[in-house]
Amino acid sequence: MKTFFFDQETPWDDLGQGIKRKVMTWSDELMMVAVHFEKGAIGTPHQHDIHDQIAYVAAGSFEVEIEGVKQVLRTGDAYRAVRHEMHGVVALEAGSILIDTFSPKRDDFL
Repeated sequence: MKTFFFDQETPWDDLGQGIKRKVMTWSDELMMVAVHFEKGAIGTPHQHDIHDQIAYVAAGSFEVEIEGVKQVLRTGDAYRAVRHEMHGVVALEAGSILIDTFSPKRDDFL
């Protein structure tokens, strides 16, 4: 667990296909992750069995789909996808960034 996160000291983890992430900080019950998308990069639709997720659009814009409902979200907007809700995103601009929060933490990201 990290008490402080320093962006300049934390490298991006390249996930391929125009997406990279930085795990910012976490506890057993909560995790915050920055996810950077190039224009057109797709956060493939998926669902979580044990995680609730809230994402904040820190930069750019996304087409977000949750349970078949699509919305365009821009900087300052957010969405929530609780357990078992199918959700995915498409970045509409280069350099779009989501700040994802998960409860509980994503052990698979560590």
